[in-house]
Amino acid sequence: MAAAEELGRRLQLREGEAAAAAAAPGLPGVPGLPGAAAGAGSPGGGGRRVFSPGGEFREFSRRQLRDMERLFRQYDAGKDGFIDLMELKLMMEKLGAPQTHLGLKNMIREVDEDLDSKLSFREFLLIFRKAAAGELREDSGLHALARLSEIDVSTEGVKGAKSFFEAKVQAINEASRFEEEIKAEQEEKKKQAEELKQRKAAFKELQSTFKQ
Repeated sequence: MAAAEELGRRLQLREGEAAAAAAAPGLPGVPGLPGAAAGAGSPGGGGRRVFSPGGEFREFSRRQLRDMERLFRQYDAGKDGFIDLMELKLMMEKLGAPQTHLGLKNMIREVDEDLDSKLSFREFLLIFRKAAAGELREDSGLHALARLSEIDVSTEGVKGAKSFFEAKVQAINEASRFEEEIKAEQEEKKKQAEELKQRKAAFKELQSTFKQ
């Protein structure tokens, strides 16, 4: 019974992928990838949507996204818009960082948002986002993949993404300091107004004394 349900679920996923491929033969912003990768990352395969790399991964330039696409397509031997376990195995061997079977499964599991045991292009981009954000262990296979990839994104791209996050943190800190400065300035003006009010009151009291 469980096997029949699993088969039914896979057939539904394939039907959804076929419909996405017919509606979107190429990904916006990064043309050439099959529509099957569109919307990957939606748990359960429901509510698929067209994936726009440039819209979601704004920390990377269009050139860097094209570099990522070239690397992805290079190892997508089946040309189905996914990198499966065997294709990832070949990729890591070519990069000089071969992994065990369990290591490869763990690599996929770390970014496999739709739990289909393979990497869509979106999930592939997540590897570089996580690397840039320092979210990958240095001894992990994904860290090795991001570090050893012989494309600009492995150096300039990841550094650019890292700069993006650092700039974002810096902007938040600067905004916080700016708010503190405004608050301090308002407090100072309030204090000065209170002192002026007290001086006026004292002057009026002094005038009243002279009039008497």
